[in-house]
Amino acid sequence: MNGNAYVTNELAVFLRTRRERLAPDDLALPRSGRSRRTPGLRREEVAELAGVSVDYVIRLEQGRGLRPSPEVLDGLAGALRLSDDERAYLFDLVGQRAVTRVPPSRQVPPPVARLVHDLSPLPCMLLDHRFDILAWNREMAALMMDFGAVPARQRNSLWLCFVHPGLHDFYRDRERVMREGIADLRAAWAAHTDDAALGDLVTELQEQSEEFVRLWALRDVKVNGRGRKPLMHPRVGPLTVDFEVLNPLQDPGHRLVIYRASDAASQAALDAIAREAEDGPRTLHRAAG
Repeated sequence: MNGNAYVTNELAVFLRTRRERLAPDDLALPRSGRSRRTPGLRREEVAELAGVSVDYVIRLEQGRGLRPSPEVLDGLAGALRLSDDERAYLFDLVGQRAVTRVPPSRQVPPPVARLVHDLSPLPCMLLDHRFDILAWNREMAALMMDFGAVPARQRNSLWLCFVHPGLHDFYRDRERVMREGIADLRAAWAAHTDDAALGDLVTELQEQSEEFVRLWALRDVKVNGRGRKPLMHPRVGPLTVDFEVLNPLQDPGHRLVIYRASDAASQAALDAIAREAEDGPRTLHRAAG
């Protein structure tokens, strides 16, 4: 069996088994007078719930080489009450990208909060898809700024970089870093066009920063998973960090940003910053709200 035939067969078997595990009571469907000779929902019930024809469901379950559209897959996933992982599997089988159904959360899962803390002395912070700063460790606060002293609504990495005067000279290669940040923001904005808060952030930055307006108009699009940033710390002087961005599998809308020194001199600077942070509060900072 070739690869395409295997995938077609797997799609057929998967849809059939998901249908057979359901019962009318699971979906509050009205009972009919017809007896059920096999377990699960009938194909016509799945078709009605998914908004497709019965013949279409039959051909899918018979492995007759159909390639459902994202809209049809979405309807089938809802009709069959698929979990998030099952839904992603269904889309992956057909070679389609699943649109996430789980709204991004501002809640910081306790295991991720502990990880942010445990990564000390590496500066680390947790962002959401809007670049709101949800959690940070003391080294990141000592490197950049005291995020806890900033009002919660302004605790956003891009807002702080473009509007807060304390970070204006923080990046030695500011033009490149800001341009890359906006390219990342534009990708997030396109992926969450229904997020009013993200749209409001873009509008606010356009109103408050001419620099943002100029760079946003370039329409660069790039998700930045790793890179290098030359910094200027107000007390220890110049240093350069390499950053890595990790996405928790259970919360893919969150970004764990970790900084590491890119050279020996920068490591000495980070060590000095870590010692400075150690003299301050030792508790993990987490954003309120």
